[in-house]
Parts: sequence; structure tokens; C-alpha cells
Amino acid sequence: MPYYVYAVKPFAQLERLAEFAVFKDASTHAKVLRQAPPADAATRIKVMFADNPLAAEDLLLQVRQAGPSGDE
Repeated sequence: MPYYVYAVKPFAQLERLAEFAVFKDASTHAKVLRQAPPADAATRIKVMFADNPLAAEDLLLQVRQAGPSGDE
């Protein structure tokens, strides 16, 4: 499965920036993009591992629940 690099913008706007076969390459690319100042301060760069771009976008748009609070 490939690794996808996305720009996640406000209001759930996704822009696929790149696709890589190896995590190290995807991670390096994402780190370089994060170093450059974004046009919009609310834009985040994410790496997603999925079968295809549609599955990656679905995973990016899912609301994640916070873990239970406890003795941390």
C-alpha cells in the first residue's frame, strides 16, 4: 500500500500532494513541506497509509475520539 501526502485545509478541503511507496520518503517530503511557510496558517501536512487515494481521504476526514483521561 502506498503512502499519500496531503495538505489538509479548513472546512475539510484536501489536496493530494504526493504518493510514495516507502514511508521514509513520504515522511521526508512531508517534513520539507512543513518547513516552508504555508500560504494559509491553518493548512496542515499529513501522511496517510491507505490502499488508494479515496481510502486515504476517508481516513483523513474521520473524527477521532480522544482517549480516556486518567493518570498520565
